[in-house]
Amino acid sequence: MADQKEEKTIKDTMETMKKRRGYVPPVWAYAAEKDPDFVQASNHLTNMGFKDGKALPAKMRELIAIGILAFRGREAGVYEHIRRALNHGATKQEVLEALETAMIAGGNPTFNLGVTALLKIEEEDKKK
Repeated sequence: MADQKEEKTIKDTMETMKKRRGYVPPVWAYAAEKDPDFVQASNHLTNMGFKDGKALPAKMRELIAIGILAFRGREAGVYEHIRRALNHGATKQEVLEALETAMIAGGNPTFNLGVTALLKIEEEDKKK
């Protein structure tokens, strides 16, 4: 059983992940209960990788992630990172062009998966 300090660490880490990512994947919730220090460190690294850097703004980092996740077939991740890229100031045209670039190395499935997520977002935005 976790002590109160560890329980607070777990809770705080899960709240930070949910706020930053929009969700907490079940594998990370499990890992947080078993090894909260590891998850906290991993979450910190992720947060560092997606904020404005010295040379790359957050939106550019999100666009890079979109291409990689599309190549890996991670539909939910592509959707979430497109949303985040848009929230960081990327345009839908920039997202599309990032996916066009990813298609060169990743093939049509990469492009199709990414554009499908972009279309879903456009449909949701029209309903708002």
